[in-house]
Amino acid sequence: MNFDQIIYFVIGAVLGLAVYWVVIKRRLQRREEAHRQQMDVDAREAQLSIREEQAELELTFQRKQVDSERTLATQKDELDARVRELSRSTERLEEKAAKLDAKDKELSRGQRLLEDTEHEAEKTRRLYRLKLHQISQMNQEEARQLLIAATERECEKEVRDLRQSLLKRSDAEIAAESRRVLLAAMQRITSQPMNDATATVVALPSEEMKGRIIGREGRNIRTFEHATGTTLMIDETPDSVLISCFDPVRREIARIALEALLRDGRIHPASIEEEVCNADEAMQANVIELGEGALRKLRLTDVHPEVVALLGKLHYRLSNNQNTLAHSVEVANLCALIASEIGLDPVIAKRAGLFHDLGKAADEGYEGSHAIVGADIIKQHGEDPRVVNAAAAHHREVPAESFYAGLVMVADSLSAVRPGARASSIDGFIQRVRSIEEIARQERGVSDAYAIQAGREVRVIVEPLKVDEDEARKTALRIRERIEDELNYPGAIEITVIREQRFSETAV
Repeated sequence: MNFDQIIYFVIGAVLGLAVYWVVIKRRLQRREEAHRQQMDVDAREAQLSIREEQAELELTFQRKQVDSERTLATQKDELDARVRELSRSTERLEEKAAKLDAKDKELSRGQRLLEDTEHEAEKTRRLYRLKLHQISQMNQEEARQLLIAATERECEKEVRDLRQSLLKRSDAEIAAESRRVLLAAMQRITSQPMNDATATVVALPSEEMKGRIIGREGRNIRTFEHATGTTLMIDETPDSVLISCFDPVRREIARIALEALLRDGRIHPASIEEEVCNADEAMQANVIELGEGALRKLRLTDVHPEVVALLGKLHYRLSNNQNTLAHSVEVANLCALIASEIGLDPVIAKRAGLFHDLGKAADEGYEGSHAIVGADIIKQHGEDPRVVNAAAAHHREVPAESFYAGLVMVADSLSAVRPGARASSIDGFIQRVRSIEEIARQERGVSDAYAIQAGREVRVIVEPLKVDEDEARKTALRIRERIEDELNYPGAIEITVIREQRFSETAV
């Protein structure tokens, strides 16, 4: 190898090394650039991760802050409620303290009054000792006369107060109570009543059926009346027969039996007795169905079958043209509603309202008013004592032992006086009110009269110079007697006579 070749070889090696170096450098640069880019990507991803973690931390913080605020608000509300409750408790304690102070003052006054009374009693004892000393020197008759005179003087005020209290008792209230007792007794006794309230009309297919109903020598009609306990009025109206009986259940049995006989056409004593028996069975089933229907309507259970049958019989009882069973159901609903409002047991109230008039369905075998009889019947069948007392006390014949008796009284009055409960036309009402006022104005010394409270009370104003106190009392009595004799009205009417005299002067 010559020199030139060596030079070329060296130059080629140098160039190769240079090229290799350049290639290696470029690769290193590319690797460094790729590493730098990778580091940038990692840095960006790290920043994104940091941002995401920061956002999550902020969201978590916000959630915890909201929960804390909500918890604080709840605790604040609870604290406010406790503060209000403490305030109410403080007010109640203050009211109790005030009541205790008032009672202490009242006791102090009572103590002073007692001391004064003891002082007066001591003076009276001394006086009687003196009188006893005087009496010891009298004979028996003189001592008796002196004792009577002293007693009259001492009891004069008590006698006068007793007289005033008795005279202040409402005569209208007494009359209303009397009418109630009479109606209750009449509805349980079979007697001759008014035809419009105690008669049922049965239509006949022809006039010749009247003869068949009467039968030969009247044996058919006698058998029918004896079997049903009713009275048939044949000749009162054409093409019809009037069934009269005060007991509505017997009257309904007679109607069912007579209509069955008319449909069959065979009328003789045997068929009459058979149809009456069938009608009686149908009636018994009907009254039980009516009673169970009332219980279903009120959602009541655990009622004795005898009580259910009596409830069904109330359907055929009327009080001033108001169906007694419907009235009892309405009273039960009213009792339940009022009991719910004031925090009492609505079921107990409902049972008390339903059973309050149960005694009206009892027959004459039970003695006593319908309230007492009804209470005795439900008591025998295990009814709640509160229900028994409410039924017995709803006319104040026995003392009320619970709030349920007062509920029944209120609901009974509401059901009786509500508009449309009892038959009364607007014309008849206006005429009755005018008649009441006219009767009052016709009395001597009456300046004016006003009927108020839907005709249940009349207030009479008299001239004080013409009518004194005794005459005013007599005027009220005369108005009461005329209203009772001349008018027909439901319930009671209270008469209030007002005698007032005023004196006035003007100073200038």
